[in-house]
Amino acid sequence: MASTRKPPRAIDASADRVIASVQAVLAEHVRPGQTICAALSGGVDSMVLLDCLARLRRRLRFRLAAVHVDHGLSPNAKRWAEFCRRICARRRIPIAVHAVRIERRAGESLESKAREARYGVLREQGTDFVALAHNLDDQAETLLLQLLRGAGLKGLAAMPVVREQTSKPSPALEHARLLRPLLAITRAEILAYARGRELSWVEDESNASLRFDRNYLRRRILPLLERRFPGYRETLARASRHLGEAAAVAGALGAMDAARALEGEGVRVSALRDLGPGRAKNLLRHLIEGRGAPMPPDASLEEGLRQLLAAGRDARVRVALGTLVLLRQGDLAFLEPALPDPLPDLEIPWRGEGEVVLGSGLGRLRFRRVRGKGLSAERMGRGDVTVRLRRGGERMRPDSRRPRRTLKNLLQESRVPHWRRERLPLLFCGGALAWAPGIGSDAAYRCAPGERGVEVSWEPGN
Repeated sequence: MASTRKPPRAIDASADRVIASVQAVLAEHVRPGQTICAALSGGVDSMVLLDCLARLRRRLRFRLAAVHVDHGLSPNAKRWAEFCRRICARRRIPIAVHAVRIERRAGESLESKAREARYGVLREQGTDFVALAHNLDDQAETLLLQLLRGAGLKGLAAMPVVREQTSKPSPALEHARLLRPLLAITRAEILAYARGRELSWVEDESNASLRFDRNYLRRRILPLLERRFPGYRETLARASRHLGEAAAVAGALGAMDAARALEGEGVRVSALRDLGPGRAKNLLRHLIEGRGAPMPPDASLEEGLRQLLAAGRDARVRVALGTLVLLRQGDLAFLEPALPDPLPDLEIPWRGEGEVVLGSGLGRLRFRRVRGKGLSAERMGRGDVTVRLRRGGERMRPDSRRPRRTLKNLLQESRVPHWRRERLPLLFCGGALAWAPGIGSDAAYRCAPGERGVEVSWEPGN
């Protein structure tokens, strides 16, 4: 709980460095009139952050608020929330307290789930900046943890002082940016500042548990490292910055290779082959990141690339890459969402509603009343209208000047990938195929000029 030890000390040179460092960060990034929301856990790091921001808000003319996330994982969680409320009330800082529920699943990291929930709250604050209390020790710990997890360049890159929030890999703030004013400050300096300013804070009992990787590293490994390499924090932070620069170069290279290798929605397999293994994997990473999907293990990427390059032109490659699937048709490779197989006997009646939800990851069909285009409302009213998937043998005549043709041939001509053909929602009237996505309507059901019509559109997805 809140520390009651408040030894009367003057703020020394170390504490002056803390406030000067924070002021320099704010002066560079925050404009007068903007709002900073401090992420307040109640721990010593966040209390020092709040104190620095409170001292500087008038001088730098920014507005200050706070947010506390109650994860509900500790029996002391409610008392921590109340502590944060009292501190903010005393300083006249508005605070929002959010309780979140952490769903525990076997094999999932509790730390990771709590972090996801926390950032979910932060992106809802609607302020110019959300300030986090990460410090120089956190930077070093994060690099070592990522190294031990075998992370790539992006995972090893240093936490920046300011980061624009994006929806990749996590959902992010619409407008706010993450701000880390304490990133150049050590944990020892933060403690000295807190004691010198006679601040109170709470102690999370989980910080003492060695079952968490970060705590084990902090309490057992890093003290040994410091004895031999006392400047390891600054050294590791510098290495992280170098890795971040390398990640930026790799990203730029991936974008350049994508511009040359992409053809429509796919990437040419021949172009991947010409790039060589390293750049080809980098391009796949660039495309996966562009989809906002989690990065799959390196072994999965290598296996996907191996199958793409080894398979014949007519081979059907399918490799799972986490939430995506890598597929091949001809000389093109595609990254598609990993969706459940649709029900083969799917059949949904349409009775004139504006939307039909299909389920099984197929998305929805939308129907809009129009005149002179789309499907003829009168002809569609002559029989039962249903939505179903391909069963084989379907025929239609999109062009009234040509004979009826198989849907299979029409889809092949339109270059619809084979795995998408089985997921296309088809509209039938009285058992006859009237409309298909990417093909359009059958001539027999097409609306005449001035006639009442129905325009159909498909929105793939969940």
